[in-house]
Amino acid sequence: MPKLLLYPLAFLITLGTVAVGIVVLILALLYPKLPSLDAVTDYRPKLPLRVYTADHQLISEFGEERRAILKLSEVPLNMRHAILAAEDDRFYEHGAVDFQGVLRAMLADVFSHSAKEGASTITMQVARNFFLTNERTLTRKLSEVLLSYKIESSLSKDQILELYINQIYLGQRAYGFGAAAVVYYGKPLDQLSVAEMAMLAGLPKAPSRYNPIINPQRAALRQQYVLRRMHELKYVSDADYALALHKPGHASAYHANTLTQADYVAEMVRQYMVQTYGDEVYTKGYSVITTLLKANQEAASKAVRQGVMAYDQRHGYRGPEATLDLPPAGATNADFEDALSDVEITNDLYPALVESASEKEVSAYIKTIGMVTLKDTALAFARPSLSAKATPDRRLKRGSLIRVIRTEKGGWAISQYPKGEAALVSLDSHDGAIRALVGGFDFNRGKYNHVVQAYRQPGSSFKPFIYSAALEKGFTPFTLVDDTPIIIHDPNMNNGETWEPHNYENEYLGPIRLRIGLAKSKNMVAIRVLQAIGPSYAQQYIKRFGFEANRQPAYLSLALGAGEATPLQMASAYAVFANGGFRVMPYFIDRILDTSGATLSRTHPVLAGEGAEQVIDPRNAFIMTSMMKDVVRMGTAAKAMSLGRHDLAGKTGTTNDHVDAWFCGFQPSLVAVSWVGFDKPASLGPQETGAQAALPIWMDYMEEALKTIPESEPVIPPGVEVVSIDPVTGQPSTGPDHIDDYTYAAPAQNN
Repeated sequence: MPKLLLYPLAFLITLGTVAVGIVVLILALLYPKLPSLDAVTDYRPKLPLRVYTADHQLISEFGEERRAILKLSEVPLNMRHAILAAEDDRFYEHGAVDFQGVLRAMLADVFSHSAKEGASTITMQVARNFFLTNERTLTRKLSEVLLSYKIESSLSKDQILELYINQIYLGQRAYGFGAAAVVYYGKPLDQLSVAEMAMLAGLPKAPSRYNPIINPQRAALRQQYVLRRMHELKYVSDADYALALHKPGHASAYHANTLTQADYVAEMVRQYMVQTYGDEVYTKGYSVITTLLKANQEAASKAVRQGVMAYDQRHGYRGPEATLDLPPAGATNADFEDALSDVEITNDLYPALVESASEKEVSAYIKTIGMVTLKDTALAFARPSLSAKATPDRRLKRGSLIRVIRTEKGGWAISQYPKGEAALVSLDSHDGAIRALVGGFDFNRGKYNHVVQAYRQPGSSFKPFIYSAALEKGFTPFTLVDDTPIIIHDPNMNNGETWEPHNYENEYLGPIRLRIGLAKSKNMVAIRVLQAIGPSYAQQYIKRFGFEANRQPAYLSLALGAGEATPLQMASAYAVFANGGFRVMPYFIDRILDTSGATLSRTHPVLAGEGAEQVIDPRNAFIMTSMMKDVVRMGTAAKAMSLGRHDLAGKTGTTNDHVDAWFCGFQPSLVAVSWVGFDKPASLGPQETGAQAALPIWMDYMEEALKTIPESEPVIPPGVEVVSIDPVTGQPSTGPDHIDDYTYAAPAQNN
């Protein structure tokens, strides 16, 4: 061999030897510093606090990471195939490093002008996610490779894939595909379509860039790529591939997809857990089982939403929410999505941007849905804003931000985000378990929980407690009370000025029975009753129901509900009537479990008739219930008779200037209270009484909540009898023109 060739060959051998030596030295230095594999061999992820209904339906999760840990056998085969197609289709064929993939990536980087291809295997991604940062250095990359080999020497391919499926970050605080299924689609992984699985499988590459909520168009392109790869790899048939492209699925925000909407209760639970157990509740996997029932809670959420929307519809369209910038012409779907990126879909109200508007039709782009044309009845609510006479701030035009809602026929119609607020709480009258609680129209708009935080005037819904006090002072349902105008001179009331209260619509009936006075909600009757028993006595008496005396002034205006109470206090107080006179304590947490399912804490309620304090005479509770049944049967709540039941009782409430509207009512086993008003007290409108605004919410809820509860009638307690009453004199009678009424058989307790 010529000498000229020997020198280069020797040089190459020397260079190779040095390179190998350097690699060996680097490996020798790096390998001992590699972290222990305990994190993967003894996998203990951070688990969020989970909140459930009493029938074990998920309400919410709180924590740094949303997770749903799955065994590989629980992961659908299509999901596994989608992951392999998107990330590492040769995963079961190569070792820790896919050298064929590395070569392919290098060639693509050199010869392609497209984005660089990655060559990370699933094992390398597990190594990076568990132990390493995302910094781009040679040392970090070498450590990743070494860790990958270490992992593959300790775990099987199936174990590695299972770790990947549970650990990988997929956006929206979701870690793992089980959590992502709920976050993006509101259902378990095994209920997703092939298209939806492909969407999730496309996320690991860039969770933010391909987030189907934030960037739906980019996400759709990534989804199509994953489906194409699944088809090429024979994971899906031609028919399934075509179907997946035709029906790609629709992802939406997590809060809208939780199995049971109970955000206000979830927040109550979160606050309690942090106060009791500290910040570790966000990572230790505690489960809280509440007292809510899924069917009741969903009925309450729907009833409140419909009630607020109905109120808003009665008061007309206010015009667009805002005007957003759009290109003068030729706006693309991406332009519309970008413009709407900060506007959330909430309570089934979708934000939409008007592209063009005339009196006959509106073209608008609905967020995540696309362009639609609205005509005829779809425009009915907003018709005034399409008129040429509409003021500039109310007129719909290009760039107007509006809200639309799905119609019963599947189309779209213009609506608006309501201004009013409402709340509903329902509890079991026998033990105080809260079965439904909705603290406001939209938790995401405001966290203020009207059920437990809003002290409002209860208006006429407070009258039953005054009447109950009167029964203890010797009144009976047939006691005649004068329903005529009254003038009050009391220096402690009305800033010392003369108080001239009046009945609703200024209608007066003269002397009427106490029962009729309550059924017709006659203010003059309630005031005269309170005059007779004394405001101070009434103020002390109502403490039996759980009211705070300092919030219930000892003035005659107390008869009209001029004090303050929360909806939860009202529900708890009405439960005393429903259960026969016992005061039960409301509660919303049944039990708390640790990550293994062991019980850490459990509520042991004191039941009516089994230890709960009896705060009023059972005869009193029975007769008051009878009187409130007449409120439903023939009084201000007669609309509730449409429910077709005869065991309902309650009382409407409307405050001065129609600022607050209430209905407090019950069936012997279930109490519910609904309230409507504004956060900043203001008039709801001259016709917005408790019967008009609040009662329909209560009825919608009770119609669903009582479906499985049979009608029942309370047993007449000892000491109560039915007597014949002369309707004119209010005295016992045996004449032909008499009516039946209840009365105490024993003397009243004049305490």
